Amino acid sequence: MRSSLAEHWLRRFRDDDGCATKLVCFPHAGAVAGQYRTWPRGLPPDIAVMAVRYPGREERFDDPFPAGLEALAEEIADALDGLARQRMVLFGHCFGATVAHEVALRLQDRGYPPAALCVSGTQPPHALPAGRVVPSTDEDVIAHVVSLDASRAAAFEDPDLREAVLPAVRGDYRLVGGYSGGARPPLACPIHAYAGADDSEVTPEEMRGWADMTHGAFRLRVLPGGHFYLKPEEATLLADLRDVLELVGSGTTTA
Repeated sequence: MRSSLAEHWLRRFRDDDGCATKLVCFPHAGAVAGQYRTWPRGLPPDIAVMAVRYPGREERFDDPFPAGLEALAEEIADALDGLARQRMVLFGHCFGATVAHEVALRLQDRGYPPAALCVSGTQPPHALPAGRVVPSTDEDVIAHVVSLDASRAAAFEDPDLREAVLPAVRGDYRLVGGYSGGARPPLACPIHAYAGADDSEVTPEEMRGWADMTHGAFRLRVLPGGHFYLKPEEATLLADLRDVLELVGSGTTTA
């Protein structure tokens, strides 16, 4: 039986009785769960695909943001508690990777670690530079978003779209700005890291730092493209994730 809390936090794109492994995806800052709506087509039918619905957007437009990123992770861990007792893999990009990692730590503390953590496009918490500056004003936030993804410019140029989109982006950037990172206990599950070869936010070498975040296996895959390589390289990324999910399903822990 699905809990009302889980339904509040999750959008299920595919999840039926034949789905033995649950893939839970975490959107990047300002993004919506729907960014993962095409993923079921590229993954085996026995893989459930769902995404986290952050507050401040879509059906949750009026829901308040938590006090901090770690509080957000705590709320999501509560929502995933039932799913975590099954075979679950977490995937997150950028802000979503940081949130997914914090959720994984909380689930591990509760005795239900994920079967694997997949992180993309962000530094591990212990490598975040001290005194880093995160855009805070609306104009600086918009400029940063557009510098990473020029296709987002149109949404901010239209006053109605800007009013609809900006609260979520602003709220997520506030959570990023308040997150100091630092040392974290290592996970027991393998970590699979993904990087865009030309990402201006994080280098492939910096992504290798995620190896320090696990006692399990670690593997890095570098794909063509910049920070938002996910869409143009979706087929390649999902092909690699199929291999990850096959390893998880077979009980293999090596990356």
